[in-house]
Amino acid sequence: MKYLTAYPASLQSQVRELVAQDRLGALLQQKYPAIHGIRTDRALYDYVMDLKNSFLRNAEPLSKVAFDSKLHVIAHALGTHTTISRVQGNKLKSKREIRVATLFKAVPPEFLRMITVHELAHIKEKAHDKAFYQLCTYMEPQYHQFELDLRLYLTHLDAGGATPWPAASGLL
Repeated sequence: MKYLTAYPASLQSQVRELVAQDRLGALLQQKYPAIHGIRTDRALYDYVMDLKNSFLRNAEPLSKVAFDSKLHVIAHALGTHTTISRVQGNKLKSKREIRVATLFKAVPPEFLRMITVHELAHIKEKAHDKAFYQLCTYMEPQYHQFELDLRLYLTHLDAGGATPWPAASGLL
């Protein structure tokens, strides 16, 4: 239940019961019946840039957006936003990158949107504070619900459950 430690004990207890009855995956599949169609780094870049241009037009540009197969294992992160600074002559150039765990190649579009909104919000707000979450909910009004459901999905996988979306098994 490591993904749900910040949630109330009553919710954790309900989730434990669903896991014990092997019903959590089916519940998620019923709520989110299909997976998104973004499979390549280029398609992910276009998707993220569309979101950025809709909500953060004046923010610094992104130089790279990609799926990263090492993210979930090494950093225990689902996505990362990094700024890389390099000296070029007498100028300091910075590049911004967003990397999304490969795990999200085969999930419902709502989960991918939640992760990308989260990482885009870090362009303006570095810390996970009130302003950060206000920006997330500005970009995605159901952000908190999608985050909870994503955490339920990760809990399901952590408990040894298979992906609830049959078409997803061959995509990872």
